[in-house]
Amino acid sequence: MEPKKFSHSLTKGTHVESLIFQVATLQRMAYSREKVAGMLFFIAATQFVLGFTIAEALYPGYSVSDQYISDLGIGPSSIIFNSSIFLLGLLLLIGTYFLRHISNFKTVNMLLLLMAIGAMGVGVFTKDYRTAHGAVASMAFFFAGLSAISSFKVLKKPLSLISIILGTMTLGALVLFSSGMITSGSLTSNDAYDSNFYMGLGPGGMEHLIVYPALMWLAGFSWHLVTQREVQTKE
Repeated sequence: MEPKKFSHSLTKGTHVESLIFQVATLQRMAYSREKVAGMLFFIAATQFVLGFTIAEALYPGYSVSDQYISDLGIGPSSIIFNSSIFLLGLLLLIGTYFLRHISNFKTVNMLLLLMAIGAMGVGVFTKDYRTAHGAVASMAFFFAGLSAISSFKVLKKPLSLISIILGTMTLGALVLFSSGMITSGSLTSNDAYDSNFYMGLGPGGMEHLIVYPALMWLAGFSWHLVTQREVQTKE
């Protein structure tokens, strides 16, 4: 009887060890998915900042204040801008795939997915397609701001507070930009007219104020995803 008991105990011990190993493996996979998503988000933000800057520099006479960002999509540097913003959306889309099964990121992941679709749409539907371009650009801006604000639930202070501030800046600038377009008559014109809602920044300056806080948040959020395991280990 004793050998049987010993064998039974050994089998149970083996099962427990196997279960522990499987749980640990799943945890490592979860962290690994977050790191991959974080790297994709960081690359997305970085390459777009570079592409955005290069497109502006190669556009003769481009005015950050007086011209829309979407003018870059139909100007002499359009291939750089359109490719970069499409890649921004594509990398975000792939990144959300890796976060899809992690419950903590469910809300922000869905919002990022919608932002990604909008960004890819901007790269496809340029300013020449006025209605479609306006829809996808607004989609990208709006869900970028919401993504930043909703991420406070999964971020620790002070990054959680910073994400709320940056998201609010994006949405606030979007409201001012939209109000300026409506009141100045720019909404039904290809030309950009100034408005008091732009607070002296011009239509292009206010539009930049929508984009840059969202990109800053995306860089910070990607850092959180990439470094989360190390932070938890230290604690």
